[in-house]
Amino acid sequence: MKGQQPIESLVYELSRLPGIGRKTAQRLTYYLLDQDEKDVESLAQALVTAKRETKKCSLCSNYSDQDPCEICANPKRDGSILCVVEHPKDVATMEKTGKFNGYYHVLHGVIAPQRGLGPNELTIPELLTRLGDHDFKEVILATNPTQDGQLTALYLAQLIQPMGIKCTRISYGLPVGGDMEYYDAVTVGTALENRVEIKEKK
Repeated sequence: MKGQQPIESLVYELSRLPGIGRKTAQRLTYYLLDQDEKDVESLAQALVTAKRETKKCSLCSNYSDQDPCEICANPKRDGSILCVVEHPKDVATMEKTGKFNGYYHVLHGVIAPQRGLGPNELTIPELLTRLGDHDFKEVILATNPTQDGQLTALYLAQLIQPMGIKCTRISYGLPVGGDMEYYDAVTVGTALENRVEIKEKK
């Protein structure tokens, strides 16, 4: 529509966000246009600041404004156990359970052949280097219970087990096909406590 190019541009940019369709993008656009300019500027500045000041932790690859991140820098955590998750948001979910006091490694995705995502697109090389440099006794594979999450967990187990490290998988109290961020802390905590060892097939 003529005369609405700035609006259409904002709708388009918002609709590119995950889970945001065009109707939701339009609703958000008109909501923002109704706000005071200083409030919109605060939002824009927060986006830019977060992007500029947030980095990946050199140890676990989680997002943080410091390196190493607060968790990796905490010597009181259990250095014998490492929990591997798909995304930074999963670290927050795990922390809410209060059931885990080890360290984390964030893959930033899963192996998904149908989307052209292989091991080299994830932080798997960094994970293997870390396991070789540190004396971890157990690795918890906490990828989501989806087809790609399961594929990734099995792939990692095949790489890690020859290193003499115990591999466990969070239990399936989590619905198959689900996403960890949508489960409550009790559900995730129970799945973590009831994890099972992945044993190499002979």
